[in-house]
Amino acid sequence: MTLGHTAGLFNLGNTCYMNSTLQCLHSVPELKSALVKYSHSGRNNEVDQSSHMLTIATRDLFNELDKSVKPVAPMQFWMVLRKKYPQFGQLHNGVFMQQDAEECWTQLLYTLSQSLRSSGPSEIPDDVKALFGIELISRVHCQESNEESSEAESVYSLKCHISQEVNHLHEGLKHGLKSELEKASAALGRSAIYLKESRINALPKYLTVQFVRFFWKRESNQKAKILRKVDYPLELDIYDLCSEDLRKKLETPRQILRDEEGKKLGLKVSDKSSAQKENDVKMSDAEGSSTGGGEPSVAPMEEGEKETQMTGIYDLVAVLTHKGRSADSGHYVAWVKQENGKWIEYDDDNPRPRVEDDITRLSGGGDWHMAYIIMYKARVVPK
Repeated sequence: MTLGHTAGLFNLGNTCYMNSTLQCLHSVPELKSALVKYSHSGRNNEVDQSSHMLTIATRDLFNELDKSVKPVAPMQFWMVLRKKYPQFGQLHNGVFMQQDAEECWTQLLYTLSQSLRSSGPSEIPDDVKALFGIELISRVHCQESNEESSEAESVYSLKCHISQEVNHLHEGLKHGLKSELEKASAALGRSAIYLKESRINALPKYLTVQFVRFFWKRESNQKAKILRKVDYPLELDIYDLCSEDLRKKLETPRQILRDEEGKKLGLKVSDKSSAQKENDVKMSDAEGSSTGGGEPSVAPMEEGEKETQMTGIYDLVAVLTHKGRSADSGHYVAWVKQENGKWIEYDDDNPRPRVEDDITRLSGGGDWHMAYIIMYKARVVPK
C-alpha cells in the first residue's frame, strides 16, 4: 500500500517556482480527473493550440508523478509553459531567471479553465471554476457624491494583505476584501474616490489564499518582501466574510456539521432547528427514491459521488512557501497533505515527510520558509 504520492520534480534551473506550483495542484484529485477526461475529448476549436498543449503536458506530468517513485524531470511541461508564457523563459547572463510562483499558479489555472471548459458539451460545468472559483459581490460607494453600485466577479484566490495591524490570516483577508479606487463620477462630473467592499457569494471546493508579501521598492528599483509573521489556521472558517444570502444557505449545513462533531465527542445533539428537520426529511426522501432528488450540485461530480453542501469551514491541504528576501531570488517549496493525513515537503527532487507542527511554523517573521500561497479544502456535509 502506497503512503501517498512521494515523487519529486527535478529543478531544471531556477524552476522551483514551477515545481512547487505543480506539486500543490497535483494534490487535487478532481483536477486530475478532469484532465484525464480531457484526453478523450481532445481540443475544441475555441482553445488555441498553445493552451491545448499546456493542458496535455499538465495531464501527462500528473500521470507520470502518480506512477513514479523516483523524481521526474518536467522538461516537456516546462518547454510548453515557456512557449505559452514567454516571461517564464527570461534569461540573465545565459541562465534562466527565478520567476514568481503566484504568477505561474494563476497562468496555469487560467489556461486549464479555458481548456477544460471548452472540452465537453456546454451543459458540463466549468471544472476549474467549480473547484477554485470564488464568487464575490461588491458594494462600490462614493462618500463624496453618495453614488452607489454593486458588481459581481469571479476570482481564483483571496488576497491576505499584510500591514502592521495584521497578525492573523483572518485580519489580512478582511483587509483584502476592502479597497479604494478612483473612477469617474457622473454626479460630480470628475473623478472621485470610491470604497469597494466585497463579500463572498459562492464558495469553491478548494479555497486558495495568496499572502501579498512582495511589493516594488522605488528607491532600490526592485521587488522587496514583507517578512512579517502572519499566522494561519489548520482549520479556517470564513462565515463572517460571506454575503447575507450565502450565510443563510450555510446555516443548516453548519448545524449538521456541529451535530456530527458533537456525536463524535459523545455530546448530546441539540434540538434540531426547523430548517434542519426539513433538511433531514429531504435527505430521507432522496435516499428512498431511486432518482435521488434534491438540487444539482455546483461542483463537478464524479459518477457515484454523493451530493454535498458547503459549510464555510475549510481544512488546510497545501502550502507553497518562499525563502529569501526578494521574489526574483530565493527558493520555493511545496508542503502537501496526503490523503492519509500525513504531510510531505516537496523541495524539488527531495520529498521529506513532515508533521503538522512544521506546517504551522511557516507563518513568517524571519529568514525561514514562509507561506506565500495556501490552499484549503472545503469540509462538506451530505445534501
